[in-house]
Amino acid sequence: MRRVRLRVWVVAVPMAALAVATIYPLVFTANVAMKTRHDYILDRFSLTSSLSWDNIATAWTSVGLGRYFANSVIVVASAVALLLLIGSMAGFALSHLRFRGSRALFLCFLAALFIPFQVIMVPLARVMADSGLMDTYPGLILAYVAQFLPFTIFLMTSYYSVIPGEIMDAARIDGNTTYGVYWRVMLPIGRPALLSVGILNALFCWNDVLISLLMMPSPEHRTLMVGVTSLRGQYSDDIPTFASGVLIAALPVLVLYLFFQRQIADGITAGATKG
Repeated sequence: MRRVRLRVWVVAVPMAALAVATIYPLVFTANVAMKTRHDYILDRFSLTSSLSWDNIATAWTSVGLGRYFANSVIVVASAVALLLLIGSMAGFALSHLRFRGSRALFLCFLAALFIPFQVIMVPLARVMADSGLMDTYPGLILAYVAQFLPFTIFLMTSYYSVIPGEIMDAARIDGNTTYGVYWRVMLPIGRPALLSVGILNALFCWNDVLISLLMMPSPEHRTLMVGVTSLRGQYSDDIPTFASGVLIAALPVLVLYLFFQRQIADGITAGATKG
């Protein structure tokens, strides 16, 4: 019993310390966002005596985070929809449709996972500028799709590869074409993986700063994370307003994680299956 208790404490203490280290920045940010500028200057670490929503209202309206929030929703929703459509089709084809070069094509997508965005950012910007897609919603959406598509294809291929081929053969016997097998059989079966991959891609796109800053240089087209980053220089002497912007940007991600944490964990481990 002593050994069991010792093992529990050895695991519980570091996990509790990690939980505190993760939660404290969010609590501190929310506390600062509720303070007035005068109260923050007097004591930045004390708990706020009254809940003031003026800083959040200022960040949402006067600073323009409301517009940036709408930009992020449009771009992220469109990019995730395209990623799921293309990734599920490619995963189905690479896992169950045998054609010449399928293995090499899968290895190419796998190799693309190891290429950092900084390597391709200059050629990508030039291609987008020559195509007239710079500083447009379609340009940023396509940039997100190009960046996160290898990851999506890898996970969807890994998930579909463990589905028995007999299911596909039975669907063909029932008269389904290849497209019918994908739409009526494989797509419903792949809903758990699609949900996991969709959530992960939404988090990646929502938290991105570099790609958005490169593709959307105009202030009116900024995404929320870029808008919050710009607050640090514009409101360097008004930390409560800056903290309000950080809180606005973090809350959607936090809510998404709290509701879908199991799916996020399943999506991270999906690539460990046979592929």
